[in-house]
Amino acid sequence: MEGEKQQQQYYSLTIPLLFSDEKETKAEEQPIAALTNTATTATTTTTGTSSFFNTCFNGLNALSGVGILSVPYALASGGWLSLLLLFTIAISTFYTGLLIKKCMDADPTIRSYPDIGDRAFGKKGRIIVSVVMNVELYLVATGFLILEGDNLSNLLPEMDFDLYGIHVGGKKSFVVIVAAIILPTIWLNNLSILSYISASGVLASVIIVGSILWVGAFDGVGFQEKGKLVNWSGIPSAISLYAFCYCAHPVLLLCFVFCTITYSSMAVVGYLMFGSNVESQITLNLPTDKISSRVAICTTLVNPIAKYALMVTPIVDTIEARFLTFYNTRKFSILIRTVLVISTVLVALALPFFGYLMSLVGAFLSVTASITLPCLCYLKISGAYRRLGFESVFIGFIVFVGILVAVIGTYTSLVDISRQL
Repeated sequence: MEGEKQQQQYYSLTIPLLFSDEKETKAEEQPIAALTNTATTATTTTTGTSSFFNTCFNGLNALSGVGILSVPYALASGGWLSLLLLFTIAISTFYTGLLIKKCMDADPTIRSYPDIGDRAFGKKGRIIVSVVMNVELYLVATGFLILEGDNLSNLLPEMDFDLYGIHVGGKKSFVVIVAAIILPTIWLNNLSILSYISASGVLASVIIVGSILWVGAFDGVGFQEKGKLVNWSGIPSAISLYAFCYCAHPVLLLCFVFCTITYSSMAVVGYLMFGSNVESQITLNLPTDKISSRVAICTTLVNPIAKYALMVTPIVDTIEARFLTFYNTRKFSILIRTVLVISTVLVALALPFFGYLMSLVGAFLSVTASITLPCLCYLKISGAYRRLGFESVFIGFIVFVGILVAVIGTYTSLVDISRQL
């Protein structure tokens, strides 16, 4: 039970994956244990090497998400020079991850990100951090439905049906179907099976990159597109989508290096293959009559279905903690979970713009949660804001840039969404 609880917390990002040499032994207790039985866990976590492996696995899985599908679109939006922004964000989030670790080291009672907000700014800090993270999780889960609808519609363009007299076709029909498939998983109290499936995120990313490379090299697409050096009007969207890729905080440098190489490789390959015509999800550009394309699309479809329940579980826990003291029944719990799924379906149907929605998440929520708030919390907890030195000035500069990116990126994303409505 404890392993399952930790696994849910891991995917919810409520406890950032903060590991260092000093805390490698704690990796034995991390969510990877939920994927194996007790005997196996006891064997695989007895050495420093296996502990390091577990830490790397968790860190890589945290950063291996649907963002990999959007990086070619981000590069096409900003041009070749925008790759520098990807590397800058990677370095920035790595640094803020270290700041979060320092905050946790300062107080052993800190167990989660909201705890850091509470330690820094009291109850208001906890509320702000919790709201930002829960809204981010909610919109990412909504993005999963949009992604599923887009890719299934691409595979099966003729699908449609009638629902209570309302004709539903194309992408919308698949959003509803996928939600119906996902709904029973939300009712589960034991998410260990879903945790096992969703933990394949690292492998899924490798398969997707490999399949798309195969499409370009051997299935007739090629890598002939040249692209633009820089597209200034698309920079806000590019940096917002890059930020979305780094919403987790594994401190291990190896995790950041590997994932940054994967993201940048996918961005370059996708941009060379499709140029400015690349879609917000590169899988939508792939020729569906090729086996390699179908492998990439099917791999893309499986993981979000498993991760949806893990994403919304922290939101459900927050709601239930507030209301189940008065309505402590299984039926009420199922009602809350069902209403939550229905609400994400409605948002996905109303705003079926994956790229723009994820850009909004990246600009407003990921930048805030992964860059701005860690800096502010560290300045307050460490007392560095009282001292005028290189560290405080440098962190202050990061906060300023983070706020600037959040404001401009959010405005741009909202304008893009409004134009599509």
